[in-house]
Amino acid sequence: MGKQVWRVAVAGGAAAVFTAVGAVPAGAAEGGVSFSRVQVNGGKPIVIGASKEVAVPASFRMATTHKWKFPAVFLYRAGTQDQLWHAIETSDCIEVSRGVCDFDETMFFDPSVWDMRNSEAGAWKVAAQVHFKGGGGDIDDKGMTVYVKRDSRLTVNASPEPVAKGRTITVTGKVTRANWETRKYGSYGGRTVSLQFKPAGAASYTTVKKKVLANASGDLKTTVKASKTGSWRWVYNGNSTTGPSTSSGDSVVVK
Repeated sequence: MGKQVWRVAVAGGAAAVFTAVGAVPAGAAEGGVSFSRVQVNGGKPIVIGASKEVAVPASFRMATTHKWKFPAVFLYRAGTQDQLWHAIETSDCIEVSRGVCDFDETMFFDPSVWDMRNSEAGAWKVAAQVHFKGGGGDIDDKGMTVYVKRDSRLTVNASPEPVAKGRTITVTGKVTRANWETRKYGSYGGRTVSLQFKPAGAASYTTVKKKVLANASGDLKTTVKASKTGSWRWVYNGNSTTGPSTSSGDSVVVK
């Protein structure tokens, strides 16, 4: 299967590279092209860390009688010139019928190469566009919202190890999240995090405390009574700009 690849031509995470996308029209079949069956990342948020490239799957169907080139779906913010992607790769036409093609696409986001702003986290709209051979093209708003989020991380430490039954276990940790502007993970204070426990030999964790608040530096601390040997971990559910995270488990032997 062939591929088409193009990249942002300016240093920046958001750039107007197709058209002035502030004027993306609503609806379909504008300019003799219909886009349908649009999917981006299976409907899930796009979570991007501080340094690693993220490849996001997308797909769409295009119907047109025009001779075309460079069809794609992409993210944009309404009322602005901003688009968000660092590279887009599409398959060749997977022919459904005469004039109707399905396409597989991958959007690439790479904060280690391109400058990203933390303000780019949040809601983005989805549009589809194609250029016509000989000039002109079509662009449609698809009425979809995709959330782009900064990755978060959690650490955990439960002590003392081992501990006598009935004594106090102190569980600490830290919440951090990707800072796209520094390309590092930084403290993420004020988060509400859950504490979970899994007894030795069990298959799953159970929530023990639902609302443990991290301090301004992202540090977590709580205490529990030692009852049985098992592992402790923190879970953060995320928000509209930050992805969820789960720490590893820290095992404590109870004697």
